[in-house]
Amino acid sequence: MAESKSTILIVDDEPFGRDTLESILEPEGYTLVMAENGYQAIEKAIAIQPDVILLDVMMPGMNGFEVCRRIRNEKQLAEIPILFLTALDDRQSLLNGLEAGADEFISKPFDRYELRARLLGITRLNRFHKLSEERSNLERAHTELKAAYDATIEGWSRAMDLRDRETEGHTQRVTKFTLKLAEATEMLNQEELVHIRRGALLHDMGKLGVPDSILHKPATLTDDEWELMRKHPQFAYDMLYPIEYLRPALDIPYCHHEKWDGTGYPRGLKSDHIPLAARIFAVVDVWDALTSDRPYRAALGQEEVLEYIKNQSGIHFDPQVVVLFFSVVE
Repeated sequence: MAESKSTILIVDDEPFGRDTLESILEPEGYTLVMAENGYQAIEKAIAIQPDVILLDVMMPGMNGFEVCRRIRNEKQLAEIPILFLTALDDRQSLLNGLEAGADEFISKPFDRYELRARLLGITRLNRFHKLSEERSNLERAHTELKAAYDATIEGWSRAMDLRDRETEGHTQRVTKFTLKLAEATEMLNQEELVHIRRGALLHDMGKLGVPDSILHKPATLTDDEWELMRKHPQFAYDMLYPIEYLRPALDIPYCHHEKWDGTGYPRGLKSDHIPLAARIFAVVDVWDALTSDRPYRAALGQEEVLEYIKNQSGIHFDPQVVVLFFSVVE
């Protein structure tokens, strides 16, 4: 039986020829569409996009060779397999058919078993070609969609940097360094690295919920202001969780202020209950913050910051991540 009910367009001006083909092919499960002349053939081919065209050569008005040439000139029809059904068996007719774009010839009177076998091979091959093309188109669309997602995330991260001009460039720096550390663990696959990159780019997204008067305050924050500032990881989670494709990237925005000893926020997670991505990012974030100028202090020297990070191993930071950090920095 024909697979997936392939559609065959039968083009023959003789009712007997059409009826004969129908009696042979209909039991095989094909969907059959009939055309009585060349003009109908082209019109129906455009409308139904058949899997195969069985085309008689000798027809009044427009013969099979001309129909074949016109079909091959139609972009949406050019790849459809065409089988000529003809009583002509001379060499010139064969050459004319090949020149017109025919894929195969079957001589009349034809053997029904040979016709079925040839059609089965052609429809299978054509279906495989279509599936390959659909898969390729799907993969291309998926790639374009991912690129659009990432462009959106990049835009959000730039908007955050522009909002907080004193930390401009911070997001790009920490994202690059976090990926470098994550790759150095040799524990994370490519998909996980993609989520880490997205999370790093969005790590301060929750600060959209913090008023500018607090975010840009040059003096020390009050207790109430600190309480609001410490809510920004929860704000990030609440904003990003409804976006399904970003859920795997939430570890960093939600957990990058957690501490190894359990004194961090917003959830007070401890040791390896903190997601690995957040543990990696925490070291990078502190490194970049302390080595950069801020409104309330000048940048610290690198040696001083390295000493601070070493001293915070097992307190603020995962000790193994600190070891990895120093191996990469050195």
